[in-house]
Amino acid sequence: MTMKKLDFRTLVMLLCVASMTVFASCDNKGNEPDDPQGGSTENHGGEETPTPESPVTFTLTLLSSNEAMGTATEGGTYEKDAEVIIEATAKKEACVFVKWSDGNTENPRTLTMTENITLTAEFDYAYVDLGLSVKWAKCNVGADSVHHYGDHYAWGETEPKTVYEWSNYFDTTDGGTTFLKYSNEGGKTTLDPEDDAATVNMGGSWRMPTKEEQKELIDECTWTWTTLNGVNGYNVEGSNGNSIFLPAAGYCNDSGLSNVGSHGYCWSSSLYTSSSKYADNLYFGSDDVDWSGYYRYCGQPVRGVCE
Repeated sequence: MTMKKLDFRTLVMLLCVASMTVFASCDNKGNEPDDPQGGSTENHGGEETPTPESPVTFTLTLLSSNEAMGTATEGGTYEKDAEVIIEATAKKEACVFVKWSDGNTENPRTLTMTENITLTAEFDYAYVDLGLSVKWAKCNVGADSVHHYGDHYAWGETEPKTVYEWSNYFDTTDGGTTFLKYSNEGGKTTLDPEDDAATVNMGGSWRMPTKEEQKELIDECTWTWTTLNGVNGYNVEGSNGNSIFLPAAGYCNDSGLSNVGSHGYCWSSSLYTSSSKYADNLYFGSDDVDWSGYYRYCGQPVRGVCE
């Protein structure tokens, strides 16, 4: 057979076809053709292997309305749908957890994390319902526990002092002869909120009791002289069985503290009607419970009430 001589152009075309056939049988990286049985583990088409997605997380922030009164558990970052138990804790017996800032009162409480959450634990001063017209605070103003005396205040003043006398009393400039704001001679006879030691120090709706509310406490409750944690005082029990403890905290005159352990006193918000030198107060000893009037400049404990 006679072979035809190929011209140069035809030879080039044949070489190009052969090269394309070889490249088509290989992958784009120059590797050998895939195993026809599917054994290759290489990624084809130039696509990279997807990176696993990070889990969705949310932030929980927990705050306290008053760090001196109580705290809440720490917050943190949690995965979506995680269940987290939170809890608020009062730091002292005088205080109590009231609610979370969203109105929920559960404590402890379980949250399901489906979004970022910020909550504030709200605290207040603890009260006892004695079945009377007002609720009585569990502790004296300034006291951490029921058996603590708390602070002593001159009537109408909102901070304790080291010396109690007419010369440094806020409502007179002549030693108690005349008075600037509160008097039976044309002045006010009930403390304004800014002069009420319970309102200023406890906040909210707390205030000092009126003399009528103190009289109700005396007349409608059972008083039992007792000792609590080494402190003398009265257990005052309402008709509903609830009770408060009033310690025999004495009173302050000049720079001294008198009658501690034997007598107790608590200011009312009412001026004594017979003399502007005095204000009404609750008075008690081991064998006597009454209310009367006492010199306004003297320091006495305050027990708050609320509606």
